[in-house]
Amino acid sequence: MAEQRPSPRTPLNIGVIGAGWFASRRHLPDLQSNPDARLAALCRRSEPELRKLGEHFGVERLYTDFRAMLEQEPLDAVLVASPHGLHHEHARAAVERGLHVLVEKPLAVTTHQASELVGLARERSLLLSTALNPPFWPHCCALRERVRKGELGEIEAAELNMVGTVEHVFGRAPMPANLPGLVPPTLFRGDPSLCGGGNLADSGAHLISELLWIVGQPVDSVSAWMDDATSDLRAVVTITLANGTTGTVTAVGNSRYPERRVHNVYYGSAASATVDGLPFRLTLPRPGGESESFPERELPPVPSPVANFIDAILGRAPLAAHPQHGADVTAVLEAAYRSAQTRRRVDLDRRTS
Repeated sequence: MAEQRPSPRTPLNIGVIGAGWFASRRHLPDLQSNPDARLAALCRRSEPELRKLGEHFGVERLYTDFRAMLEQEPLDAVLVASPHGLHHEHARAAVERGLHVLVEKPLAVTTHQASELVGLARERSLLLSTALNPPFWPHCCALRERVRKGELGEIEAAELNMVGTVEHVFGRAPMPANLPGLVPPTLFRGDPSLCGGGNLADSGAHLISELLWIVGQPVDSVSAWMDDATSDLRAVVTITLANGTTGTVTAVGNSRYPERRVHNVYYGSAASATVDGLPFRLTLPRPGGESESFPERELPPVPSPVANFIDAILGRAPLAAHPQHGADVTAVLEAAYRSAQTRRRVDLDRRTS
């Protein structure tokens, strides 16, 4: 039986491995503004950017070696926002130090790595979560609730589409001059060994997360086509769930249209629901066959990944993104790349988030 951990004192000391472009836009501000957390230490390999982030967020403890940070700092938890291919090494080291871990998506780049992390955290009674967007988006939470209540009937099919322009973060186009963030993104996404694939492994992971999280069924099989089965910018993935639901995920990262477009449809046996964006708008059925649309800002707010992670550590809420959900998304991603490479359907062991 796992040892019961004492309730931690606040503020929680939280260190960051992979303090970079995206973390500076989302997670670091969330940590800095949370009264129950202290942004205790930052780690990244490039010293000039590390110093810039430290000065901006008021963090004095700066490291270029993540193991030195874990050994020297009295931490309660760690945020891992390093390149995808390093998530397993960094998260495992933190768990082995007895720390709770929030990992940027994906949890890992192989099913074996993700399952190992889930098992290690469970053995040590530590929290492990993945910052996939759907559990932290109001429209996804509202839609999941309607699906759980049966208002759409049984979900029979779903289409999820994200079309945008992300070639710059893969090193295939110039970096925009007005790109938000304190430091520029590194180009690790252009290296399949660090990205775990291409655009599907990056932006497309959120679409896979949304399908699995909202429908709530185990995955039976995955089939995929990609323009490049090692480092894609265009991918179409068909996912068959245990109840017969067929989901199609389309992720395009080299559109000539200047803005990102999202259009997701869930077809239920009783009604359909639609998500459009950006910004997101959720359209749901009403009694009598009519429908009603809700802008994201009008839906009940939900905590950010950081806020939910901290609340869960303090025993105030369950994790919104259960560790197995992160592992399930990794399993689908790995299967999709294998399918695209072999041109065959890949069957999965049944899991559910």
